[in-house]
Amino acid sequence: MPKLALMRRVLASNDALAAAQRKELDRHGVLGINIMSGPGAGKTSLVERTAEALSGNYRMQVIEGDIQGDLDARRVAAKGVRCIQINTQGACHLDGLMLGPAMGEIDIENLDLLLIENVGNLVCPAEFALPVHYNVTVISTPEGSDKPAKYPLMFSKSDVLIINKIDLLPFVDFNVSALKQAVRKLRPGITFIEMSAKTGEGVEKWVAWLEQKLRGRRRKQ
Repeated sequence: MPKLALMRRVLASNDALAAAQRKELDRHGVLGINIMSGPGAGKTSLVERTAEALSGNYRMQVIEGDIQGDLDARRVAAKGVRCIQINTQGACHLDGLMLGPAMGEIDIENLDLLLIENVGNLVCPAEFALPVHYNVTVISTPEGSDKPAKYPLMFSKSDVLIINKIDLLPFVDFNVSALKQAVRKLRPGITFIEMSAKTGEGVEKWVAWLEQKLRGRRRKQ
């Protein structure tokens, strides 16, 4: 079988599995969020800030995807949030099949928000659907503002783009306006949130966006 045809079959099979898993979240009014970025952009710091802001009012579960190790999972668990670690053993993404055992461990009936921190990579995670309602991509200012031109699929699949580490803008070569213009061409209507997970600047905008989506899910129950 040609590689392209095989890849299409793999993606179609994953799409169907992820859709079935998302239906289970829908049945219980759970909001699913897929967080993607390159390594070191600040995904785990974003999850930590989210836990600090929302875990007192919403029931949260985090799935941590890493090639190896559990450093990020331990950071999240230290915030008092339930966390399941998935080690991909070399794979550069999470997919529905990998999530199967983790989804079986989650008490979905007593959950409001499922955050999935994908493997740090700006290519593969965008290709594989997960049981989520929104894709959130994090880009940090030290990475440079040319990433949409280099990795267009990631940005075209994103519902929210978080521009992280804005506290470093005076010290790095990063053009916020040029980045937004490039991303809008790939994904019209995308939501931009500028923040620093380290200092806390702008975090309230992210929390407000999440709470709006959470309230919407609750109304649909």
